[in-house]
Amino acid sequence: MDLNAISVQSLSAGYGEDTVIRNVSFDLKCGNRLCIMGSNGSGKTTLLRSLTGLLKYSGNITILGKDLSKLKRREIAGMMAMMSQFSPVYFSYTVRETVELGRFARHDNERHQNGRILPQASAQMLIHDREIVDSCIEITGLKNIEKKQISELSGGQLQRVFLARCFAQESPIILLDEPTNHLDLKYKAELMEHLDNWSKGYTRTFDGMNVPNTLVGVFHDISLAASISSDMIFIKNGEVFSKGSKDQVFNSKVLKEAYGIDVVGYMNRQQSIWESL
Repeated sequence: MDLNAISVQSLSAGYGEDTVIRNVSFDLKCGNRLCIMGSNGSGKTTLLRSLTGLLKYSGNITILGKDLSKLKRREIAGMMAMMSQFSPVYFSYTVRETVELGRFARHDNERHQNGRILPQASAQMLIHDREIVDSCIEITGLKNIEKKQISELSGGQLQRVFLARCFAQESPIILLDEPTNHLDLKYKAELMEHLDNWSKGYTRTFDGMNVPNTLVGVFHDISLAASISSDMIFIKNGEVFSKGSKDQVFNSKVLKEAYGIDVVGYMNRQQSIWESL
């Protein structure tokens, strides 16, 4: 499909009067996997949140060809899901109830037509919702704790719950802010495999388009970013200084400028430690 999942032109955004990102522009094709890279405080999370319309911004953002500023929150939810790095816990739902919340936007859309409830669809929808939630709980390794209150969970468990909720939303674009935070090696590897498999699929949007799944993520782990990305954007001091396909921009010069150290040399030294074991 020759369609941009996300198009951004001259985007600036921040918090109050504090502008964090400035003059950001890029296009991301449907089906691609974009990693946003840069040091702490560079503006990565601000850029990610801007793409959902959660922050006021100047410039233009289009999602699947539609102007983000003209979309309702439910319409945005039908196009993209976001897992924040710091998802707050306001109510102590169970794991399963939390994942079920991901069905709300799609459930609300499918049950209503011109403001009228369609009761004949209810039974079939409930079965489908249950199947989706079951699948999302299974692939994120939450089956044995699905009845637990999320207030009782560790950081890693909570991270997997919020990812499962993203998957349950069935949006063709997923935005992830440090999705592997708090995860041990086993779940980190499994998570990356699930994201890789998901990104190879398609999702049907509210208006009937069958769209290739698109992944946008902020990763501090450079190796993980390199393993999953097709495209990369490097941000420094709120501005994009390098962008393009992974083959074009993932090199020692760009990494050194982004992080202020010889990243390749550091990674090579780490590799030598593993080889000595």
